[in-house]
Amino acid sequence: MNEQPSFTLNGGSESLTGTDPQQSLLRWLKQKRLHGTKEGCADGDCGACTVALVDVRADGSAHYQAINSCLLPMGALPGREVITVEALADGEHLHPAQQAMVDCAGSQCGYCTPGFVMSLFVAGHSGETGDAAIEGNLCRCTGYLPIRTAAQRLAAAPVLPDRFAAAIAAPRPPLPTVALAHYFSPTSVSAALALKTQHPDAVWINGATDLGVNLSRGQTVAPAFIALDRIGELQMIAISDDSVRIGASLPLTRIEQELHGVFRALDDMLPWFAARQVRNRASFGGNIGSASPIGDLLPILLALDARIHLRGVHGERTVAADDFFLDYRKTVRADDELIVAVSLPRTAGQISASYKVAKRQTDDISIVAASFALQRDAQGRVAQLRLAFGGVAATPLRALAVEELVRGKPLDAQTVGEACERLRTVFTPLSDHRASADYRRELCANLFARFVAEHCA
Repeated sequence: MNEQPSFTLNGGSESLTGTDPQQSLLRWLKQKRLHGTKEGCADGDCGACTVALVDVRADGSAHYQAINSCLLPMGALPGREVITVEALADGEHLHPAQQAMVDCAGSQCGYCTPGFVMSLFVAGHSGETGDAAIEGNLCRCTGYLPIRTAAQRLAAAPVLPDRFAAAIAAPRPPLPTVALAHYFSPTSVSAALALKTQHPDAVWINGATDLGVNLSRGQTVAPAFIALDRIGELQMIAISDDSVRIGASLPLTRIEQELHGVFRALDDMLPWFAARQVRNRASFGGNIGSASPIGDLLPILLALDARIHLRGVHGERTVAADDFFLDYRKTVRADDELIVAVSLPRTAGQISASYKVAKRQTDDISIVAASFALQRDAQGRVAQLRLAFGGVAATPLRALAVEELVRGKPLDAQTVGEACERLRTVFTPLSDHRASADYRRELCANLFARFVAEHCA
């Protein structure tokens, strides 16, 4: 363990001795009087607090990531490197991301501007272009046109090596095993499980995009944390002809990039999962472990017949996604087990798709999320159809009665009509401030009809 934990901020070393590991990086920066990083929502929704985190991967390569500093606990920082907006300008010369915003008059009240600049900075080093580079940033003055123009201008400019590119060009050593007070960061699964035995009241934490909301608001979550985001084994991805195994801690942005084109249902959902800053830290394991009934990835697991791999001190076991979720935020996972991976079978001829309906589509909790997977027989009839929904019950659910109704039938107008009528009755969702129960039931039917129209004609 590192006895004197520290991290690198804007090129200089910062001691973490005595730092509260549950404090957010944003609050810590405020105490250091680095006020360029703004607090807008403290929920990871607006991007005003965006900073760049250097992500060191298992092969030693380093990459800049845009993250929400309001969600990142200080306990995650030992051995890591962060860049804030104060470091971008080189003397009197603005960084190209800053210059583009100036040239295009992209700043109005100015409050959101540093966050946009940091997202553009990372995009310039990661190759992200256009609106995708700033999808996680909110301008409350609605001045998006000049900001989008700045993003387009920066993307069109030649990428020149700068001091920031040079700083991450050389391979780096893996992150060390550290502990900051009661925040433990092991580098192996066995060490994580041993820590859980020693600290049974500790909770697992990975990207902190969920628990980070509680921590940023000063809420007590647990007496201790065991972080999983330094364990290389949990960030591996293995692709074979018949399946894909995804490490539970692999960030969603890497899944989005490395599995693009393999599963249409996954490709459809990931861009709408959350902001880029959240996807840079969020993982499959975190989304499954939280077991939210509106977790956007969970219907995909049901539709694609996923297997969830668990490991504890007594060994490893595999559970079908259909059997994993028991009740509201309750699963079959034992408290001393952790999710190590998810396996998705690759089925020849399968047609899949996902849909998300939300008030703010790109960065909001879903009203209903749906994933569908279809296989037809040689005559074009339904051999198997899996219809999975989130937001309609205490857990994500399949519409088993509807699946049985259409099996062996052609997906013609009559069959689709009967299926839609049944979908309006099989679930008993709640009415809340997002939508009524009737609206959610209607969505279930309409999303299936849309799937058939778009993919099964």
